[in-house]
Amino acid sequence: MRRHPRRPGRLRHSRHPTNGPAPYPTSRAFHRLARGLRLVPLIALAGLFLLPFYLLVRNGLAAEADITGTDWTFFPDSPHWENLRELFDDSSVPMLHALGNSAVIAVLTTAGTLLLASLAGYGLARIEYPYANHVFYAFLVTLMIPSAVTFLPSFVLVSSLGWISTLRGLIIPTLFSAFAVFLFRQYFLGFPRELEDAARVDGLGHWRTFWRIVVPNTRPVFAAVGAIVFIGSWNSFLWPLVIGQDRDAWTVQVALATFTTAQTVNLHELFIAAAVSILPLLVVFLVLQRQIVAGAERSGIDD
Repeated sequence: MRRHPRRPGRLRHSRHPTNGPAPYPTSRAFHRLARGLRLVPLIALAGLFLLPFYLLVRNGLAAEADITGTDWTFFPDSPHWENLRELFDDSSVPMLHALGNSAVIAVLTTAGTLLLASLAGYGLARIEYPYANHVFYAFLVTLMIPSAVTFLPSFVLVSSLGWISTLRGLIIPTLFSAFAVFLFRQYFLGFPRELEDAARVDGLGHWRTFWRIVVPNTRPVFAAVGAIVFIGSWNSFLWPLVIGQDRDAWTVQVALATFTTAQTVNLHELFIAAAVSILPLLVVFLVLQRQIVAGAERSGIDD
């Protein structure tokens, strides 16, 4: 059989890769440089986020002259830990009592909101009844109403009941949260029906199915919603300011506001008080951070 001669200048491409250098060489140093460049904006954003916390700690442990002086130092040479003792010994601002009030109000508000919102969300997601969707839409409409619109009627109602400067007036009007109901409903819509069907085969109704099957398997969403409600209750200012008119009913946010409304502003006490008021929120987040992330992922709006 006659073979055709190869044309000069044309090379036959081999199917197997050669041992020569790659057309676009990469190296570990290049990957490390790219990774480092990606970390630069993240580090900058983290620094901006931590800047207020640094100022709180720095000014809280500094003397008054170090805060108002022109010579700025990164951190006081000798931290004034006595500022913390001075804060709780200040007779003009009952800081320790205010922290206790905020803790009681936040815990009770969180527990009550989780109870009411979870029951309402489960009922909207699982119990079939006429006009169920209309009821859910009514919940959503309440999210669109500004809080300033309902503030005055709520105050008139609480005042007529004689709940001014009481825990009942500070807690009960804030127990209902349409946003929490919405999150629970979205989560329960994706809850496996097989578990509930098995419970009903065993003779459990909606009430016992909810407490024995649903609640133990939905801890992440309870942690996520509970953290949101706790932080909101702890940081609440306007409602406790109006309702808690007596010093014994002050919350930590109202106590902090008194530092800025006094005739003489004690800056180091103000900063150390703000730092102390943040600590409970940090503890709650650090303890529940995994459950918060898991609950936020599972309660996503993907239906």
